[in-house]
Amino acid sequence: MDFEKGEILLVDKPLKWTSFDVVNKLRYSLKKKIGKKLKVGHAGTLDPLATGLLILCTGKFTKQLDSFQGYDKEYTGTFLLGKTTPSYDLESAFDSEQSIDGITEEQIREAALSFIGENDQMPPIFSAIKVDGKTSYAEARAGNVVELKTRRITIKEFDITGIELPYVHFRVNSSKGTYIRSIAHDFGKVLACGACLTALRRTGVGEFRIEDAQSVEQWLQVIQHSGPDESPVGADDITV
Repeated sequence: MDFEKGEILLVDKPLKWTSFDVVNKLRYSLKKKIGKKLKVGHAGTLDPLATGLLILCTGKFTKQLDSFQGYDKEYTGTFLLGKTTPSYDLESAFDSEQSIDGITEEQIREAALSFIGENDQMPPIFSAIKVDGKTSYAEARAGNVVELKTRRITIKEFDITGIELPYVHFRVNSSKGTYIRSIAHDFGKVLACGACLTALRRTGVGEFRIEDAQSVEQWLQVIQHSGPDESPVGADDITV
């Protein structure tokens, strides 16, 4: 593998790691292997509480990152009905609780269908969006008022894959810039019971699939054992 010329690395990001944690870990390993600094970047942030497909590019391939960020994304995950949090996920404590008595499977599936198409979505205040040069989540954690603007997003598919109340399992295919946490929050509004995101996994970015990704540990082994004129076993299946 020629990391300096450029490679695309499909990584299965572990839980509680930031996207930068993954980049930093592999960049450091490449520096030790090659003996000098090498450009490494990712194509689209995943929250620390999310797992799944993270696309990394090395060397000259980092120029392709912007194009990858524009691809549609696929996610699977779980909503918790009846409870909300300020961050719309489990990063913050529950701040409200409502009864889900009377909510039917039909209502849940109809709620999912109502999201399909173009929508104006309000991002969560606990996000990396910059407001006057400062990240929204930093301002929110400091107790400052954060005013964000809605963004136009497209939900192409929204399937309910399982219902085990109060938990609802789903699969979503959406355009870039979509916050699944906001979908969870808005889903609770539609059902008038509140909801938050309890699990999220990115399974696809454009034509790239999580099934073709490797763990951070596996990539570290690939880097360690690869030479300038050789490709490790399976490399052809995990790079493009």
